[in-house]
Amino acid sequence: MKTFKLNKKYTKYILLVGLFLLFMGLSAMAVIGNWEPISLGLIITGIVAIGIWLVSQGNNDLTSPAQAFWGRRSTQTGTNAAFAMFAFVVILGLINFLGNRYNYRLDLTENNLYTLSPETQQLVRNLNQPVKVWIFDQTQSPQDKELLENYRRQGANFSFEYVDPNINPGLAKKFGVKDPGEVYVESGEKRKYLQKVREAEPLSEQTVTNAIQQIKSDRTAKVYFLQGHGERSLETIDGSLSEAVQSLKDKNFQVESLKLAETKEIPKDAALIVIAAPQQALLEGEVTALKEYQKRGGNLLITVDQKTKIPGLEPILQDWGIGIDDRIVVNGSEFQVRGLGPTAALVSSYGNHPITQGFQNRYSFYPSARAINIVKVIENVKSTPLLFTSEQSWAESNLDKIEFNADSDQQGPLILGIALSRPIESATPQPSPISSNQGNKSDKPNQESRMVVLGNTDFATNGLFSQQINGDVFLNSISWLSQQDDRLLSISPKEQKNRRINMTFFQANLLAWLSIIIVPFLGLLTAGFVWWRRR
Repeated sequence: MKTFKLNKKYTKYILLVGLFLLFMGLSAMAVIGNWEPISLGLIITGIVAIGIWLVSQGNNDLTSPAQAFWGRRSTQTGTNAAFAMFAFVVILGLINFLGNRYNYRLDLTENNLYTLSPETQQLVRNLNQPVKVWIFDQTQSPQDKELLENYRRQGANFSFEYVDPNINPGLAKKFGVKDPGEVYVESGEKRKYLQKVREAEPLSEQTVTNAIQQIKSDRTAKVYFLQGHGERSLETIDGSLSEAVQSLKDKNFQVESLKLAETKEIPKDAALIVIAAPQQALLEGEVTALKEYQKRGGNLLITVDQKTKIPGLEPILQDWGIGIDDRIVVNGSEFQVRGLGPTAALVSSYGNHPITQGFQNRYSFYPSARAINIVKVIENVKSTPLLFTSEQSWAESNLDKIEFNADSDQQGPLILGIALSRPIESATPQPSPISSNQGNKSDKPNQESRMVVLGNTDFATNGLFSQQINGDVFLNSISWLSQQDDRLLSISPKEQKNRRINMTFFQANLLAWLSIIIVPFLGLLTAGFVWWRRR
């Protein structure tokens, strides 16, 4: 009878193959979470291969009994190694299984850059209904995705999704998306515009958390448009603000008109009031009501045009040290907005302010605009210019003959928009003007009054609102004036500390010589000396 005998030099490969198959099977089982045919087959095949190796060790020497085989030192050493390897594979598979079932992350960065604040964690964990973040963009930013993944780990009711508006235009139209990069938060039937993500303006924990807080709180800011003095209409007609109003509603704002001469007082739920290019002067009682509203922490957006009656607004503007030039701004450069002529001021330079954050090197334009001037510095009033024209522009005093005259015209750059704020004067500020079915008792009062003055209104009218970033200028002004973020969670941004080593030229050269020449040479010298001693 001829007994099958394996070549001894090949038997070690059977052990390696068996251990490898066993490891793969256990890993597959740990990842999948249950016994699938693939993982079970790999485990059985691995065990069989290991068994064949053990049997082959006894068959390699037919003259020795099995007891002699197990008594060999080599057999004992190999068996111990096999059991050690098997134990290692089992432990590794168990760790993978537990890691898949029980996810735990450890943030070792100095400022916990990748850990959400306790306020955010509590907010997401306590969500009682699903909240979803929609990012309408073709590309997925790794930084934004990692932040949203951190939110999703905190609670099952939070989710997010990237949507390519070109592939899914129906969903983009449903949300009112106009440009790639727009981000929305949705909960039930409520939607809120968050921001437009760019490389220089990614998502932040403060922005996302406050948006979630707003959409779950059933509170929305109410914007009133002053009417009765020839202001721009809110109806769907040429030259009206209906597109801007619809965008505000899409961004979860409530919009209403206000005839102050009839109501005699400003509604308590007014987050801000828009005065869009009045053609007749405001009544004295209306001006008084608006000034008292600002003293209590109220907010105003004032836009003018070529025919705006400034005397009706002067008492309000003077309180903030602002004046509006009567001359019309001329573009002056060779690049003009098609169909609007030289009096359409083109802006690509913006101030450092939350309203204009991320606007640099992007265009907005303002037909027949008037320059804004700071005529007097008022104590406690903080002013930030928002919109700057180019150096080639000027304020023209004679539109019948458009050419720069140093005696009567003002050379650019000119300011077309300015944001102002000051602490409230009243000892008992008005409650936060955020509409709620549960009242305003829990709302934080405004700590300051804000105002934005823009030297143009046409840029936000139908047909021009959606051009370039005209709409962003208007919507961002409304968002800042509403002061919603100031009433929500205060989350400090986390910044990575600069640990860069600054070296002199001599230190840099010394380090290069040490790492490239001196240390390797010492190593070779030592090796040569050891060889010479042992030869």
